[in-house]
Amino acid sequence: MLFRGVSILTTVFTSVAALTCEVPSGTSDDAPAIAAALSQCNNGGTVVLDKTYTIGTLLKTTSLNNIAIQLSGTINLSTNIAYWKANSFQLTYQSAYTAWLIGGTNIHIYGGGTYNGGGDAWYAAGQTGPIPWTIYNAKNVLVENIFQQQSPFWHNFVDGSQNVTFNNINLHSIQSSGAQAQNTDGWDIYRSSDVSITNSYIVNGDDCVSFKPNSTNILVQNLYCQGSHGISVGSLGQYAGEDDIVQNVLVKNVTMVDAENGARIKAFGGSPSATSTTGGGSGIVQNITFQDFTCVACDLPIVIDQCYETDDTTCASYPSKVIISDVHYIDVTGTGTKSKEVVSLVCSDVCRDITATGTYLVGTSGSSEYFCTNIASLSSLDFPCSVAGSIVSGSKPSSTKATSAKATSTTVVAKTTSTLKTTTTKTSTSKTTTAKVTTTKT
Repeated sequence: MLFRGVSILTTVFTSVAALTCEVPSGTSDDAPAIAAALSQCNNGGTVVLDKTYTIGTLLKTTSLNNIAIQLSGTINLSTNIAYWKANSFQLTYQSAYTAWLIGGTNIHIYGGGTYNGGGDAWYAAGQTGPIPWTIYNAKNVLVENIFQQQSPFWHNFVDGSQNVTFNNINLHSIQSSGAQAQNTDGWDIYRSSDVSITNSYIVNGDDCVSFKPNSTNILVQNLYCQGSHGISVGSLGQYAGEDDIVQNVLVKNVTMVDAENGARIKAFGGSPSATSTTGGGSGIVQNITFQDFTCVACDLPIVIDQCYETDDTTCASYPSKVIISDVHYIDVTGTGTKSKEVVSLVCSDVCRDITATGTYLVGTSGSSEYFCTNIASLSSLDFPCSVAGSIVSGSKPSSTKATSAKATSTTVVAKTTSTLKTTTTKTSTSKTTTAKVTTTKT
């Protein structure tokens, strides 16, 4: 099934596994035991993580093939800040680093278990820690029915991979004090294609999903996002001399609650420096659709910012080199937290073929204000828009519409929580032989 070039993915894993590796636990570092089990049960087996484990050292498992990882217990990422700062796998984007590289072909991670990132230690220290796991140079990966909490940085990073699906994932990362946990993106997709994120519940303190450079053919559907910075294309164009592409993205049936942004596109402005790391890169944003998108108290429900983190003077002299076109907003509805402003479409160069239908957004005053700069297709928007701001007076959404938005959110939460507790994915119907992997307790 195709929608404007976006493939709706269905990943089917079959297994003729004859080997199950049950991983013991109880040491100060269970990473070696997990690595040994993945090696022993590679090429057709199932690794069972049904106890409580600590990952205290790096896990590099990048040659996996036709393997199932049943996480029905709990993994705790160690909070040894000094160790992770000195030893994590460095990635190639924005100084990110990770504790666990997962790569290979035909990988299935499931089981209803928990991965706890120990984020409070990092939040208190005012530092960002390792990404708990990264899907790295992988193909045909399905991650489903997993609970992730207290991530010290982005929850999930998909890097250089193809045909990756996350389904029914519950993410919850806020500080124990109740304060927002910064830099806890739900998903960041980078140099990857054919990625789906569906049927998931996210409470975090940064982008719910972010499409980083060279993300193509992406589906995000049936998500509840709370406290986030939005569903974001970008940021793009950060590095001079590099070409960033985000193309063929469908974001559908998403509810954003108490968020800084709703549907957002962000690109750096240009730069006079050929070696700039704060703008000046080129790129393309094309064929992006936000559909059935509900905002409940979003600061700005719809945003295009083509001068992201670029001062006005520089952006006026050096417009963004990231070309934005073919962007469509269909049935974006709800409330903003500003008095009137609900839409900000600000391009430093001309953005073309930007369309909107079924828009119903209001600020706290009950009126709506729409700002547009360098939008070539104003006639294709279903609201008035201008550089100075166009105001439409009106009443707040009816109680029926407001109740409907809340009901949708509640349904997503209930459905996700229920499935996480009850779903078990069977990966093999053949009789298995158990191969236990042991470690020495320290």
